Amino acid sequence: MKQYISDVIQFTGSHYDFGYRQGELLKKSPLLYNRDKQWKNKRKYHFTIDPTEATQLFTKYMPKMLDELHGLADALNWPFHDALREFGGYYVEYARSGCSILTGSEFMIRNYDSDPAFYEGRYMIYRPTDGGYATIGPSMQVTGRMDGMNEKGLVMGYNFINRRDTENGFLCNMIGRMVLETCANADEAIALLKELPHRVSFNYALIDPSGEGYVVEASPREVIARKSTISTNHFDVLVEENRYRTEDSMRRMEKLRMGEQQTKTIYAAYQLLNNTEHEVFAHKYGASAGTIHTSAYLPRERKALFAIGSNQPPVIFDFNRFLAGERIPITQIKGKLSYHLPFATMEKMK
Repeated sequence: MKQYISDVIQFTGSHYDFGYRQGELLKKSPLLYNRDKQWKNKRKYHFTIDPTEATQLFTKYMPKMLDELHGLADALNWPFHDALREFGGYYVEYARSGCSILTGSEFMIRNYDSDPAFYEGRYMIYRPTDGGYATIGPSMQVTGRMDGMNEKGLVMGYNFINRRDTENGFLCNMIGRMVLETCANADEAIALLKELPHRVSFNYALIDPSGEGYVVEASPREVIARKSTISTNHFDVLVEENRYRTEDSMRRMEKLRMGEQQTKTIYAAYQLLNNTEHEVFAHKYGASAGTIHTSAYLPRERKALFAIGSNQPPVIFDFNRFLAGERIPITQIKGKLSYHLPFATMEKMK
């Protein structure tokens, strides 16, 4: 077992200042070095973008993200085009992963499954002062979010489906950020997801304080929304978009369905996903299908729970305290995984 650490980053301010602050932190982190090493031989295939098209789309859907990217570029002394390419969440290829999501009338629980070597280890709590909702959740590709909740109590998580037949569009992490920062409820999130261009096929699970859970099946070609409390790594409606093998996704869905009938509390639901004896938490890290974190969100209470590793008591964040202007007294989240490679923010790759 190896110890892993995720840094908790709290910030209130403009998007430009937030970007600049993140750039300052990245200069002290091994993350950029590791990303450069991981993508070194793939950049010319996966990092070629049309900056005019990407800028136009950001201007339409989330113009303040351009300010954040400018802040990142200035802090790192990069040309803006490089920051857009690296952190824009528009063209970069997404690695295969798992993930399981369960919602109830008062919660969403999510297992994020991938390879720890590609995990950033950054838990972000951000309140913009120049427009947009405050958000809490783990980052991906610096500017994006893997899952999270906003100040209105809207909660979002996603599940990878397939990367076949990709088209120009945003990736899941940037779409997640857009949903959380610009949508007040599930209805607004569904409308946005139907409008955005999607590069890769994903499920987006949503819940807000109303207690109704939705799964949005989104591919580059079609987007549909349906009421559901469970989401794994396959489409139920757009089945032609599924990958060839869905056995493990179906297995985890059945485990969640069986366990759902016995979970009467948020903590029982959390244990269903986090405790290994329930067979939803996975250890297949080398295949990008091992559970790294279990996150939980309580939209009515504005609380977020987070843990790294299995059979772990979660760290509890009271988002209301941050929204009231207090600093949450948590700087790091620690846990253990059965793997040998560190998070990309922990140390330089050899």
